[in-house]
Amino acid sequence: MSASMNQNDSYTSGRLKVAVVGAGPAGVYASDILLRQLKEKGEELGLGIDARIDIFEKLPVPFGLVRYGVAPDHPSIKYIAGALEKTLANPALHLYADVEFGKDITLDELEERYDVVLFATGATADRPLEIEGHGLKGVYGAARFVEWYDGYPSAPREWPLEAGQVAVIGGGNVAMDVARILMRRADDLLPTDIPDNVYEGIKGNRARELHMFVRRGPAQAKFAVQELRELEKLPGVQIVVDQDDFDLDEETIEKAGEDKLTRQMLGELYAIRDMSADMEDEGGTDFEGKPADRKYYIHFYQMPAAIIGQDGRVSGIRVEHTRVDPDGNMSGTGEYTEYPVQAVYHAIGYKPAEVAGIPYDFDAYTLANKGGRLYSAPADEGGRPIARLYATGWAKRGPVGLIGSTKSDALETISNMLADLAATPSRGRLAPDRSEDSTDKLLASKGVHPIDFAGWKKVDAYERSEGAKVGRERIKAIDPDHLRHLALD
Repeated sequence: MSASMNQNDSYTSGRLKVAVVGAGPAGVYASDILLRQLKEKGEELGLGIDARIDIFEKLPVPFGLVRYGVAPDHPSIKYIAGALEKTLANPALHLYADVEFGKDITLDELEERYDVVLFATGATADRPLEIEGHGLKGVYGAARFVEWYDGYPSAPREWPLEAGQVAVIGGGNVAMDVARILMRRADDLLPTDIPDNVYEGIKGNRARELHMFVRRGPAQAKFAVQELRELEKLPGVQIVVDQDDFDLDEETIEKAGEDKLTRQMLGELYAIRDMSADMEDEGGTDFEGKPADRKYYIHFYQMPAAIIGQDGRVSGIRVEHTRVDPDGNMSGTGEYTEYPVQAVYHAIGYKPAEVAGIPYDFDAYTLANKGGRLYSAPADEGGRPIARLYATGWAKRGPVGLIGSTKSDALETISNMLADLAATPSRGRLAPDRSEDSTDKLLASKGVHPIDFAGWKKVDAYERSEGAKVGRERIKAIDPDHLRHLALD
């Protein structure tokens, strides 16, 4: 037997116990990667080849931003949700939904029962918009709007959609999702899982003109190609761009070409430019050549400077024109334009959630960590690693990147976690309570009733049956008490 196996014989007397806080993509992918890594190298590391992983989720249902943060008209949602569900069905994983960290279970209680705790808490709040007029009525953070149209349990059941002219601030995928939903006809969304209240709300949407403001140029935008292709196929919508925005110099084009994804995105934006010209030449049509009743303007090189108000409500937006060098450095020109709008949505980034008892890096908008190891303070402020505590996903790296980034991110964290565990010299450094039913007894003693994977499957079956009644694949249940009733009955 190797030295590392002698040092870590506590693992051989029982499975490694891991608590994961957050049942979104980051938490589920990390759990899957951990199990795979143990199968591959656990014996060599002296950790055994298996683990019990308990995943705690504050909402009554799993899947995080895949269920509650992605626009419902994304066809890729079904694939991602299906893959996550397949992973959660693994008997080594135990879902504890409707259990809130810091309220229903504490860090001390987790450390008493688990060898390591992994935080995959994601992001649900907007970064603040810090310009004049940000507090006017009619200014909305994208996160709150996304929660409404995705049926988040605590979201409002109604959304004010009386503005005929709206602005969207942002140059990324969330901004694109928000703008697309604002330009959608309600019936376009019937094939999706939107709740009935959202369908009725969008049915009454009065928006007929939308202005998207992107601070930099086409070469520096952060749109995914798929987002742009969905923009190209909006029924009844004329896309309007300034052709001059695409007069890029050779150095900027060369810089953009160095990155494959940027090159593809820029190529798609040029296709949209050409489509926009055709729509204008044809007298204001949509992508099918039919008369458009809504206009979607994309303004590059325009940075919001102030939101204009009248009687406490949004009445317009003032933007400053910018210049951008080939490296993406931006500066203002001192030239301003005002646009009449009655609502402003800002999608300038999410702020990953702060977690009770865990140090936060307010400069990076992450839990204080390095390589997924949680620190007592940001590393550049003298923080030191905290034993047995880790982070992954947006809690670790901030609100950037897609599913591929989440997987590679989790692999780094899990690799560091396993290296640390393998170096743990004695069983005294591990969780003292190794009973596999300890968490169930603890929660029961507090009157907490967790929803397990079987409970989720009951919710899933109900949503599918409701959809089948009207020829849809699914209709999302949204009321938290209803979700609990479905899962626990």
